[in-house]
Amino acid sequence: MTLVYACIAPHGSEIVPRLAGKKAGAFTPTRDGMKQLAAGLRTAAPGTVVVASPHNLRLKEHIGIVTSENSSGVVAEGGGKISVKAKCDKDFAEKLLGAAEARGLPVVGANYGTNQGPLSDLPMDFGTLIPLWFFLGSRPKPKVVIVTPSRETPPSMNVEFGRVLGALAHSQETKIAFVASADQAHTHMKSGPYGFSETAEVYDRAVLDAVERNRLGELTNIPQDTIEAAKPDSFWQMIMLHGVIDGRGMKPHLYSYQVPTYYGMMCVGYSRGR
Repeated sequence: MTLVYACIAPHGSEIVPRLAGKKAGAFTPTRDGMKQLAAGLRTAAPGTVVVASPHNLRLKEHIGIVTSENSSGVVAEGGGKISVKAKCDKDFAEKLLGAAEARGLPVVGANYGTNQGPLSDLPMDFGTLIPLWFFLGSRPKPKVVIVTPSRETPPSMNVEFGRVLGALAHSQETKIAFVASADQAHTHMKSGPYGFSETAEVYDRAVLDAVERNRLGELTNIPQDTIEAAKPDSFWQMIMLHGVIDGRGMKPHLYSYQVPTYYGMMCVGYSRGR
């Protein structure tokens, strides 16, 4: 089997010390969790890392698959700046696009700049960049595929896309890892940009319960009004992750969960043999 690792990884910029400023200490548990995920990824040694990000292409009623040759970006906050450049696995991305289209899923392939070559370089969003800043330190550096879930289609579409991705990964010689880039509920604090809702704790507890019992599929039972009130940017990537790993014999390890500000952050690694 070539699906060798998967994880739920947060992407709040404060987990990177140089971007956190004076708030760095508040994010230590999550930062340590990210280091554990990075170690798991290094051990698995994938040739390609697929990242499902909520902050890249927002294609109404469609799932996006980046088919460019490169992706690069910069995040500058808290007086600091980081950048990531990645070589994309264009071949796997185009195979995934074809397999998803054959299944009748609402997918769109997206390139940027030129059809190929160094100018085929789609801007990297922070939901992709922050996890990859931790994960691409290994040598040889893995290639990357970026996918974006749809919030408008029925949840089953994202799950089914994950199943297509998992089956395709299973058929490849290259080792594949999958990253669900995900911050949890965003309404934990009244002073936050989205205000307070008691459903934030309800949502995060449902996610923790699904993780701890290794039943991510149960996330699809979370009521839509709970998701709308809790305002996560994790639900769609995590149900995609469910489709990717379902039936693959992968077990979770919860490395960290905390609510350092107005949103929850969770680091969970999935591998075989635990």
